[in-house]
Amino acid sequence: MSRSALRYLYDSQTLWNRLVGSFPQKNSSPFFVICGNNVIEHRDKTLKTARQIKEIVEQLDMPCIFKSSFDKANRTSHLSFRGVGVEVGLEILKAVKEDTNLPVLTDVHETWQCEMVSEVADVLQIPSFLCRQTDLCQAAAQTGRIVHLKKGEFASPAVMVAAVEKVRATGNDYAMVCERGYCFGYSDLVVDPRSLVRLRMAKCPVVMDITHALQQPSSSIVKDGAIVSGGERYLIPTIGRMAAAVGVDGIFIEVDEEPDKAPVDSKTQWPLSLLRPLLEELLNIAKVSRGKRYSYKESNHESL
Repeated sequence: MSRSALRYLYDSQTLWNRLVGSFPQKNSSPFFVICGNNVIEHRDKTLKTARQIKEIVEQLDMPCIFKSSFDKANRTSHLSFRGVGVEVGLEILKAVKEDTNLPVLTDVHETWQCEMVSEVADVLQIPSFLCRQTDLCQAAAQTGRIVHLKKGEFASPAVMVAAVEKVRATGNDYAMVCERGYCFGYSDLVVDPRSLVRLRMAKCPVVMDITHALQQPSSSIVKDGAIVSGGERYLIPTIGRMAAAVGVDGIFIEVDEEPDKAPVDSKTQWPLSLLRPLLEELLNIAKVSRGKRYSYKESNHESL
């Protein structure tokens, strides 16, 4: 690893301890949250959202990573909004860190992006469609940053165990896996709670994306010819309750002040005004559940 990667490994250890403690032992906080806008639209909106999220998570004493994407490179249509680009996006994410002191997460789509993104982002996310791309997973890992691997809608838990091993093969042990649903027909996803237990076989933190899991991919054609995804926003709390009860390490949730006006995945953005009551409910469920403790045993097929 490069000298900068070794330094980032040290930074990653500090953040890792804040998020999950001495994994896999249960941390004092039931789960951490990855939260933010789906895509960076402009500086003012991103900063405003980050400030509101920070206020909420501080009141709840909850570890948090701010999330937003500089580019949605896998949009179905070339006519759809993609984002502000890597250079402007990183400038805005840097401003978020300086303003709120929140760690930040963003996606990388190509190997050449990893080093420059790692200079700002504390966590590099591998998009779900790219979870099998060995070069990308390892380029992200070689930066020394935490790597958040989104599970493909087509991928089994075993595939993600292998993806985590690709990260570890570089000498970087800071990998997380994120469940986001399975393809169910042409334009729908379903969530299998068993996957959250099976992902424990990777022996790393497991995150549940409770927004994208309710996406209905590429289900509508709009007036300008673009293809957009639908979704079932009203079911986000349902998936969140399941994940909290099962005992995930992290909850991933995208928010917007005006979800219906969000340029990407508007049907699965959770209203920012309702974020606190939802997180409070999920915290209460997680605190009384023994799911996290037992899911490790279940992933090893141990009898209870």
